[in-house]
Amino acid sequence: MKTITKSSELKYFCDRAANEKYITIDTEFHREKTYFSKLCLLQLAIPGNENGNAVIVDTLVNDLDLSPLYEIFQNIKIVKVFHAARQDLEIFYLDSGIFPYPIFDTQIAAMVCGFGDQVAYETLVRQLTKKTLDKSSRFTNWSSRPLTDAQKKYALSDVTHLRDIYEALSKQLIQNGRTTWVNEELKNLISPETYDIDPKNSWQRIKTKSNSRRFLGLVASLAEFREKFAQSRDIPRNRVIKDDALLELASNQPKNLDELSKSRLIQREARKGEIALGLLRAIEKGLELPEENLPNKKNKLDKGLVNSALADLLRVLLKSCSESTGVASKLIASASDLDSLAAGERSINALHGWRFEVFGKSALELCDGKIGLSVQGNRVKIIKL
Repeated sequence: MKTITKSSELKYFCDRAANEKYITIDTEFHREKTYFSKLCLLQLAIPGNENGNAVIVDTLVNDLDLSPLYEIFQNIKIVKVFHAARQDLEIFYLDSGIFPYPIFDTQIAAMVCGFGDQVAYETLVRQLTKKTLDKSSRFTNWSSRPLTDAQKKYALSDVTHLRDIYEALSKQLIQNGRTTWVNEELKNLISPETYDIDPKNSWQRIKTKSNSRRFLGLVASLAEFREKFAQSRDIPRNRVIKDDALLELASNQPKNLDELSKSRLIQREARKGEIALGLLRAIEKGLELPEENLPNKKNKLDKGLVNSALADLLRVLLKSCSESTGVASKLIASASDLDSLAAGERSINALHGWRFEVFGKSALELCDGKIGLSVQGNRVKIIKL
């Protein structure tokens, strides 16, 4: 097992990769104590089983230059292959500002090829290569050195089997004419908007029951402070203040350190010092926001508008379409998409692109009373009315 620890070694491997049609890539990272993922290990493989065609890159080595890899990322003649690529792409984008292109995500491809929702890598290894993975090193601290041979073997298997999986799935996509479907899904993965976090919008991920705009303004102000503080110190946002404590402060609105210290849910570290002062300033800012600048909750679907019987029929139709095409149902339409359709809304993803062909057209016909559903044995059949 080749472990790269020098920039010259990485350049040599990437020079070889530049002559190949594809390269498989995986990362191991650590994030438990940081805001940003810390890249600990990089695995790369090119076609062929020769020695040196699959390598481990120790990214914790000082002064290791990843620019040869980023040159490969920008070489449009080479497909960059990942499994469940989002976290890997986030690491590379935040480090370099670069997205690899073109890319191929075997998890997305598998969802289009009949392997179910968010299929695991080990499942694809078992079904497509007829091999099994050694899972003993799955929960490894990848930031610890030295790595054992077992850890290295486990890490390398994430890219060696990926070569066979990629070749099998890409062949299947060509045969069933669905390559463009996968490419359509991959666009979001290489969009900066997917990974750029604006602290001003961070409040939207917090679940709140109140619709009070002033309350939401306080939540937004507190969440913005938390996000900026966590980013600047590279610590998890929950180490600054947890969601439930943040909501408590937005409700109680303490005005000084004494009142802040009486909050039940706030962590000890947040009762004093920089965090405490920042929280109090955020509360003050939220209280001073002009009425017209207060946030609104995203327009949530009024459940009273949803035809629940129609929503249930749409779920049956979705399952039928998923089974008949072999495309994972979650990739075709979400539960909220179905409720929106049943409430009369038409601006949803399921009514565009390949999804319209697979499900959307029939869904609209069902909503308009043009088709019905019947059961024949174990299958659901569409009936024209």
